[in-house]
Amino acid sequence: MKSTVAVLRTTPETVLEDHIRLMEMAGMTEALDRSATTILKDNISWHFPFPGANTTPWQLEGVVQALQKHGYDDISCVQNKTVVTDAFKGEDLNGYVPIFKHYEIPVLFNFKDEDMKWVRYEPKADMLVLPRIYPEGIYIPEYFFGKNIIHLPTVKCHIYTTTTGAMKNAFGGLLNTKRHYTHSWIHETLVDLLAIQKEIHSGLFAVMDGTTAGNGPGPRTMYPEIKNVILASSDQVAIDAVAAKMMGFDPLADLKYVRLAHDRGLGVGDVRDIEIVGDDISGENWQFEVGDNGASRIGDIMWFGPLKSVQKLFFHTPLVHLFVAGSEVYHDYYRWPLKDRKVFEGWLAETPWGGLFNEYRKHGVMATQHEA
Repeated sequence: MKSTVAVLRTTPETVLEDHIRLMEMAGMTEALDRSATTILKDNISWHFPFPGANTTPWQLEGVVQALQKHGYDDISCVQNKTVVTDAFKGEDLNGYVPIFKHYEIPVLFNFKDEDMKWVRYEPKADMLVLPRIYPEGIYIPEYFFGKNIIHLPTVKCHIYTTTTGAMKNAFGGLLNTKRHYTHSWIHETLVDLLAIQKEIHSGLFAVMDGTTAGNGPGPRTMYPEIKNVILASSDQVAIDAVAAKMMGFDPLADLKYVRLAHDRGLGVGDVRDIEIVGDDISGENWQFEVGDNGASRIGDIMWFGPLKSVQKLFFHTPLVHLFVAGSEVYHDYYRWPLKDRKVFEGWLAETPWGGLFNEYRKHGVMATQHEA
């Protein structure tokens, strides 16, 4: 049986309606349990609103409108933090807060004890690496059990996984702040997490924004390219494979996490066996390349290079705080003020999607504008 991935070309004027049509075409109502809570897991790769890095406000609002149209009224959002992002700053600067307020969506933080507790979980599926990385046990948020989840990634490259999308988006939600323990085995980790998701969630779905896609050393320091596409699927492997193919990669040959998940029957990674509905993308090849930045070169040495065997000394001891501080300085005090803010401002001033982002900054949501 083939998996289905819906892909639509869209415009700022039609993007909310297009999300509703996209999710219907991708089988949202078959994939998600209407009687269960639906978690929105947005993607904040960088708290600054760099184009292509984060869930877009129109992606978030379009998904909420599609859910409400089909009677999914119990919706929440779960945020996480990373060593380089501030969840509170990210949801504010990227325009999510007014959308949450307008649609009355509660936001929970998986790092706040009052919002959710972490419980030990024994996976039914055979794990590739997580038991070895976490010998004390695998702990995940209790709140996730028995709920639908919709991942909201963007189409972009990643310095360690080549591309990043639906499968990688589970990383922050299901693993605690010691996620850096997994980086040397990141592909296997993503496969383990997908197997766990299939066990604990009542439904899985992903909606991916490629209106502005991220070429280069993602998930933050990229070269934004306008592509005007959105994707959706209930198969996390298939949507990542189709997005990768559009970017110019061979999903099975170039993306180890897709190949491993495909081989373990967790989804379809062979694009020939995926039914792509919506617009014709057979000729798409954006010729994206990952490349390197300063942070990735250090990571390559520590996680994949000659120092891999002694990484516990650096990442499982207080020395990790030096690397966290270094990453923050590089991204927030070098890249953003000196380089990437100019890219963001150019995108705002010169592109239709930047113009729509400005409209969100002015009005908060587009629903009221459309009604007017």
